[in-house]
Amino acid sequence: MNNLKYITFLSLLFIAMISAIAKAQDANKTIATDLLLKGLLKADKSYIQKHVAKDYIQHNPMAEDGQQGLLKFVDYLKTLKTPMTIKPIRILQDGDLVAIQSEYRMGVKLVVFDVFRFQDGKIVEHWDGSQAFISKTVSGRSMLDGPTQILDKEKTDQNRQLITNFIQDILIAGKADQITTYIGKRYHQHNPAIADGLEGLGAFLKHLQKQKISFSYKKMHNIVAEGNFVLTQSEGEIGGKPKAFFDLFLVREGKIVEHWDVIQDIPEQMPHNNGMF
Repeated sequence: MNNLKYITFLSLLFIAMISAIAKAQDANKTIATDLLLKGLLKADKSYIQKHVAKDYIQHNPMAEDGQQGLLKFVDYLKTLKTPMTIKPIRILQDGDLVAIQSEYRMGVKLVVFDVFRFQDGKIVEHWDGSQAFISKTVSGRSMLDGPTQILDKEKTDQNRQLITNFIQDILIAGKADQITTYIGKRYHQHNPAIADGLEGLGAFLKHLQKQKISFSYKKMHNIVAEGNFVLTQSEGEIGGKPKAFFDLFLVREGKIVEHWDVIQDIPEQMPHNNGMF
């Protein structure tokens, strides 16, 4: 009887721990989202001072390092002639990382990925990538539409590994003969220059070859997975110019079925020494 009570106690303790972790993760999602909607949009400096560490590490190529650098960036945003808007579309949580895909308007419409790292309940590091929203796409899909619901949370680790292998085998090592291991017959594309399906991807790569435009991934730096969604942050180059690649994948039944992305130039000079990665 005592053993049964002890096992029951351990079970309840385990459930309580899992519940506490889930609540902490939801809290991080809220903090990260509100940093955009309150801290940046409403220029709420008190929110930033409360939730962003003083030694905050910045990778945005336009903002200075540290909490003070972010506060200065907020001052800069207030000088814009056209008020900025931010509309979060998809939000992922993976351990100490939160990733948000959003529609920004800063005079022009942008697709933006923000990735935040948390430590002890505060945001301590930030990466992002942005690209102008292109209305006319080859696939007919927009750069932001499509599924948003996070499903299959029990497959998070499996899907994270699938995308890690895909980046390494296909995009870095160039093992094109293995691509059907990762991408299924149904493949919806949101990159504005690429059509749906493996045929669309193949046609895009052939176009680059015909135009003698080099295209390569060199290293994956961050990966954020939650259920059926996986975001990767990688560096590489197109046409000899260094690029930051943010790729968001939707996985279903062990295959990649949908893809969104942002490709941003990596400037030679930034207002900090952290680089974009």
